[in-house]
Amino acid sequence: MPDSDTPRLLVYGAYGYTGRLVVDAAIDRGYDPIVAGRNAAKTRGVATANDLRARSFPVAEADAHFDDVDAVLNCAGPFAETVDPMIDACLDTGTHYLDITGELPVFERISRRGSDAVEAGVTLLPGVGFDVVPTDCLAAHLHGRLPEATHLSLAFDADGGVSPGTLKTALSGGGLEGAARRNGVLRAEPVGERTRVVDFGDGLQRAVSIPWGDVSTAYHTTGIPNIDVYLALPRAGRTAVALAPYVGGVFDTEAVQRGASWLIDRYVDGPDAETRASGEAHVWGEVRTPDDRLVSRLRTPETYRFTAEAAALIAEKVLDGDAPDGYQTPASAFGPDLVLEIPGVERVDFVADEVVSRESSPGESVASD
Repeated sequence: MPDSDTPRLLVYGAYGYTGRLVVDAAIDRGYDPIVAGRNAAKTRGVATANDLRARSFPVAEADAHFDDVDAVLNCAGPFAETVDPMIDACLDTGTHYLDITGELPVFERISRRGSDAVEAGVTLLPGVGFDVVPTDCLAAHLHGRLPEATHLSLAFDADGGVSPGTLKTALSGGGLEGAARRNGVLRAEPVGERTRVVDFGDGLQRAVSIPWGDVSTAYHTTGIPNIDVYLALPRAGRTAVALAPYVGGVFDTEAVQRGASWLIDRYVDGPDAETRASGEAHVWGEVRTPDDRLVSRLRTPETYRFTAEAAALIAEKVLDGDAPDGYQTPASAFGPDLVLEIPGVERVDFVADEVVSRESSPGESVASD
């Protein structure tokens, strides 16, 4: 166990699917995080299983529980409902704030607290999981390759299923409104408004536009004024996206959402251990000017495995005092090569269709093309 001088990490939402993975990853890095959440019985279960301290409280009472911790890692979504009181408590107590959100409006809200965080000497760093570490790092890397870029496009394709928390967020209605950035301004548009064909490295796939967090975070990281993000989907998935605006109202009533939430908790779990161990995700990025176009790609571990490892890595860096104060993205805090510190990550650069460089995380051998 770390000694009493080791910085303290509190993981809120520790009994959720992703929260449990994050706790395990933090323990693997030598921390004994305080596990926390609203449900006392579930929180105690995680604490007992790992010989950790437990705290149970609703987010509205977070202020009373952060005085003796150095950083909070929020794994409790939908984050639109938890982020504001958590950040208020962090600013009041001088506690660094991290989360694993992918919700575009949440990134925008947190970014507006940046000056408050600087004044408090606090780091606000949302999106420390698959949402949005690989895409943010790839955006920063591409910007470094073409600093004068005016357009950035990102896309990803992921194996495995979804966790209960991710599904609840989707059903809350946030998944029905899309967005892109145009000339530095967020523009609303339907999800799937645009499609494009992307080569992730194993053949062409069709992808649809989505409101991924990078529409906010990549602009903060790079300053590129035009940003689109795409998700690869099979034909059935693209059809479902096209129909979503017409059936979204079905989930608008509070009673229906409560019922859906109960069913999700009872019957839905995230990817199993075998899928997490064997699955992969692929991320593609393109920057361009009127005269130039560059492409880079990432291969990463399965998204939930990646999220746990990335969140624990970033928490360690924040606890070590390596993060700047104020609002940060993963790449603005730690640079584009942060993603390469996670085992199993590989990055490949292209000019047009030509491979120009190839990098992988430490200790991984990479076969030549």
